[in-house]
Amino acid sequence: MVTVAELGGPLAAIGGAAYVRHAYPAAYWSTVGLPLSVARLLASYSSTMDACGLTVQPARWRALAVRATTRREIRPVPPRRGMIRPTTTGLRMRLRLAPGQEPADVAASAERLRHAWGVHAIHVRDIKPGVVELRLVGFDVLRKVRMPRRLDSGPLQVPVALREDATAFVRDYRTVPHELVLGATLSGKSMYLRNLLTGLAAQPVVLVGIDCKRGVELAPFAPRLSALATDPDQAAELLPALVKEMEDRYDLIKARQGIAPGTPKELITSDIWGLPEDERPAPIVLFIDEVAELFLVATRKEEERRDEMVTQLIRLAQLGRAAGMYLEVCGQRFGAELGKGATMLRAQLTGRVCHRVNDEASAKMALGDIAPEAVLAACAIAPELPGLAVVGDTSGGWSRIRTPYLSLTDAAATCRATAHLAPDVPALDPFRPYVPPMPVEASGPVTTAHPVTE
Repeated sequence: MVTVAELGGPLAAIGGAAYVRHAYPAAYWSTVGLPLSVARLLASYSSTMDACGLTVQPARWRALAVRATTRREIRPVPPRRGMIRPTTTGLRMRLRLAPGQEPADVAASAERLRHAWGVHAIHVRDIKPGVVELRLVGFDVLRKVRMPRRLDSGPLQVPVALREDATAFVRDYRTVPHELVLGATLSGKSMYLRNLLTGLAAQPVVLVGIDCKRGVELAPFAPRLSALATDPDQAAELLPALVKEMEDRYDLIKARQGIAPGTPKELITSDIWGLPEDERPAPIVLFIDEVAELFLVATRKEEERRDEMVTQLIRLAQLGRAAGMYLEVCGQRFGAELGKGATMLRAQLTGRVCHRVNDEASAKMALGDIAPEAVLAACAIAPELPGLAVVGDTSGGWSRIRTPYLSLTDAAATCRATAHLAPDVPALDPFRPYVPPMPVEASGPVTTAHPVTE
């Protein structure tokens, strides 16, 4: 008869494994989950593929060879499997598709493969004609975000969040010039903006902000900002200056296009990136927080100001890319109910990021016109997961991402440390925010004042 003392060891081991799986999923996967999943995959690969309908009849020469050499039953063959490559979050494996198969067939069976092999998720990626890659994720990487150690970055590229397949989501302004970021209060929209802004702060990029909440979101980053407007009146003065800067850049490009006979091909350009480096102006990224504040009006005079600002924003969105000027528009809602020009401006914003929203209509505003199936995924975001979002673009692709936590103190410190990297743009000098000097530490004893309470 088994005593309680004899059962104590196995029960303690099971309890410890359950605790490690919950508290340290990466460690559990590396020690327990990975070997078990690999064993399941190798043992049941052929039968699982057959059950999922991913097998085909063997080639005629192969069937004849089996009949001639053995008396075995001729069975359908699965896709040829490549080498299994473990990772810290899962494993990767390539499949060579049989004739007549397509990547969509494997993607449609991803959920059944996930249950059969005991992993958290399976993502299918097309590598080349006839070859797909299965990326198996061992645990929920979005529950506790840890960015990959190796990150691809470059000019105007910022690894800003983690995808659900454990790869980094890189915001690339050269590929997706303008972006719309939507999210309700406490959804993580400000965290996304914070990570993006501090990532750009380390690059020679002009950062401009419009924050109509009196600057409470963007004012902590003032040392790195070249211009900041904190109310609609200031924004109405800043936007014409940006449009004038854009026109001056087009004049610079046009002057370069005075092409003489024999001009080398590399000197012919239609945007600033083809200009020589010593003549190329620095790119400008405009952050707009709570864009709805620019549309709201109460009087006839404010309506005229609104129409003028919206027209200038649409011009920047339509023409700014070639001049190296990019928009990052944030808000809680952004639809036709804001007024004239809202839908036209939204159509120019290629990238879409939708955090948790208060209603389905808001999700449709962000994703309905580019990826209708992503609307349901955005509506299913739980309130206890701030920073979780659905990202898509006009290609129709979409995925879930989550932004890592970055404290406001650390973000402000990064902007102070990189203030010297801000390029000089004389047209924006009148809008440069005031930055109070850092207090000088006293050499003698310091007396700490008691905080004033309300």
